[in-house]
Amino acid sequence: MDVEGSAAARDGRLAIIAGRGSLPFHIADAARAADDDPFIIGLTGEVDEISDQFEHAFASVGDAARIFKLLRDNKVARVILSGGVDRRPEIADIRVPLKTIPALPHIISAVRGAGDDKLLRLVISLMESVDCRVVGAQEIVPNLLATVGPITSSEPTKLDWQNIAAAGAGAIALGKLDVGQGAVAVGGRIVALEAAEGTDGMLQRIGELRTVGRISSKRKGVLVKLCKPQQDVRADLPSIGPDTIRNAHEAGLAGVAVEAGRAFILDRSDVIFEADRLGLFVLGMDRDQIAGNS
Repeated sequence: MDVEGSAAARDGRLAIIAGRGSLPFHIADAARAADDDPFIIGLTGEVDEISDQFEHAFASVGDAARIFKLLRDNKVARVILSGGVDRRPEIADIRVPLKTIPALPHIISAVRGAGDDKLLRLVISLMESVDCRVVGAQEIVPNLLATVGPITSSEPTKLDWQNIAAAGAGAIALGKLDVGQGAVAVGGRIVALEAAEGTDGMLQRIGELRTVGRISSKRKGVLVKLCKPQQDVRADLPSIGPDTIRNAHEAGLAGVAVEAGRAFILDRSDVIFEADRLGLFVLGMDRDQIAGNS
């Protein structure tokens, strides 16, 4: 890719490779407010619609050749990977530019069996191989990061802290295995760990387990979402939004705790409104608190 000098590589046009959810569009709005001109590449099957107020295009998640061409044609020097991706590409759908063909065996191996963090590290290295610097979303939208302490009217009780400690330990162990970022504890014990179904799917599973009596319907619980210990923080930081709060309530939980400074709270005012309406707490914890409680 042609980049005119190191200044251009640092400060050139920003592209947002957008998966599911609202975070990519929060980033785009913030980037434009900072006099940037963001270009959005929506991942087909994850993003249904992109506003015409932003220049944009679509590409399938496995079509690296098209994505890299879009980056080159639009003189992109900085890239943000943002939003959820529910499906990994089929091997037959992977397309790579000539320059990255030597990495194809590693790409296929990562798509087949690697955890999300390992796969994202590979994606980052491929972006950098075509002179695009990958930056974290938090550089553009630091105001969306969770802060230390409760943001809601409700605060954790002593029992909630026991659940936070248990779920925090589970989330840390899960993260070390590069499997997921979330865990739920009820009655001081872990009852669910996030896997391929994602946070919403895990919360739905909690509700089903309560229905069949595998989890007490009388005991509240807590969802904890943490950044993986080894995670490259330029991609896939944990996030919660209003739907997370509603789903946590449906699952019979008392609240949600996330890592301050390394997790996003999307649509914060709506999160607070929904949590207060439903009687849940939302808490940001620093890393020392998590380690101390887990």
